Amino acid sequence: MVEWTTTVFLFPGQASQAVGMGRDFAAAYPVARQTFEQADDLLGFPLSRLCFEGPEDELNQTLNTQPALYVCCIATLRALQQERPDAVPAFAAGHSFGEITALAAVGALAFEDGLRLTRERGRAMTEAGEQNPGAMAAILGLDADTVRAVCERARQDTGGVLVLANDNCPGQIVISGDSQTLEVGMTLAKAAGAKRALRLAVSIAAHSPLMIPAAEQFHKALANTDFQTPPIPVYGNVEAAPLGDASHIRRELKVQLTSPVRWTESIQAMIAAGPAQFVEIGPKDVLSGLLKRIDASKLAIQLNSVENLRLFVQNT
Repeated sequence: MVEWTTTVFLFPGQASQAVGMGRDFAAAYPVARQTFEQADDLLGFPLSRLCFEGPEDELNQTLNTQPALYVCCIATLRALQQERPDAVPAFAAGHSFGEITALAAVGALAFEDGLRLTRERGRAMTEAGEQNPGAMAAILGLDADTVRAVCERARQDTGGVLVLANDNCPGQIVISGDSQTLEVGMTLAKAAGAKRALRLAVSIAAHSPLMIPAAEQFHKALANTDFQTPPIPVYGNVEAAPLGDASHIRRELKVQLTSPVRWTESIQAMIAAGPAQFVEIGPKDVLSGLLKRIDASKLAIQLNSVENLRLFVQNT
């Protein structure tokens, strides 16, 4: 039997979406199908069809990606909990917007409110990206301090914006800023010894000062949302520590839009508190790959298909 008291549920952010996601769960589990149908009704358009059939370019739009992944993850979680009603983890965490999914998963946020927030967050970020165009790049093979120094040098050279946006795992860091400064930063990173500096296929500078307008807009939605203190610890991206009451959650989710995702530190903090296995609930295995780079001794389980979920249930 799985020991839930040493288990963490992880929920992904953008880049884990894929056309077809959730379709097998909706076919196999009425509770998952009902989750997608509920989302379609609440949003007023067939989000489920976008998840199941695409088109890919529309699914990849931030406005759609965030609610689509949110619904897919919650549908998967509900399928798991139908099979195993005792599936309550010790901790939960979500990468970037996945933090909202984690809060909904543990009951700190109603499903309907989480869906509304993910849609609004995506809308606000898209609008901010139109006002302040930017870009992001993955830097492989450098430590965080070196990347911060690279960003500082690039800002000095251009007078623009460039920051460390995601500390995903040792050797994988994402930077974010305006396009000109990003290009300078990528060149400087290679000169500093980076194995690769790879521009990402996004048109916004997430987790950077260019998202300040989005944070202000999103704050309005957060102020009108009912949050509860999480009944189990949910580790936030900004502080790499458990979130507290409603005001703490609102502050975290607003500031997160312009702050680094401290994923490495979040995982390390949870490991230090005792968990031995991590269950990634989402369409891919992105977070499991990061976990292996952070601490290869910890078990990573991916519930990214009905087949994997049923194997997990059989083996626990």
